[in-house]
Amino acid sequence: MTEGQLPLTAELLAACLAAGSAPGAAAEAVGRSQGGPLGERLVRAATELRLGGEPADVWGRFGAFPGGAQLARCLERAGSAGVPAVEPVTRLAAELRARGARAATARARRAAVLVTGPLGLCFLPAFLAVGVAPVVMGLARSLL
Repeated sequence: MTEGQLPLTAELLAACLAAGSAPGAAAEAVGRSQGGPLGERLVRAATELRLGGEPADVWGRFGAFPGGAQLARCLERAGSAGVPAVEPVTRLAAELRARGARAATARARRAAVLVTGPLGLCFLPAFLAVGVAPVVMGLARSLL
């Protein structure tokens, strides 16, 4: 399961659940539209639910994959206890988006720090040649 797909998947699941879909139907619709490894797992979970699988077992297997535990917990509660999952899944989607934004910001800050050294090494010779050398040469001429 790729971490980058989770926020979009959670948002799509929340939209399907808000429209009145059951967790299994929402998982199948989102899985088929999204594709990829996460989509395949959602479709597999929906198929198991449709064939009579116990929601706790089905969503437990889905949640065993990296990053899917929270989403699986929300969907499992909705499937077995009938608790509405729209709000928790929406909140989870927002949390995942915020976590991704914080990680991207941290990577951008790190890249800015890492690029400073090589950039300084490139501009230092130019600064010496264009800025310092003419001043030193001018001072040397005035002293001679």
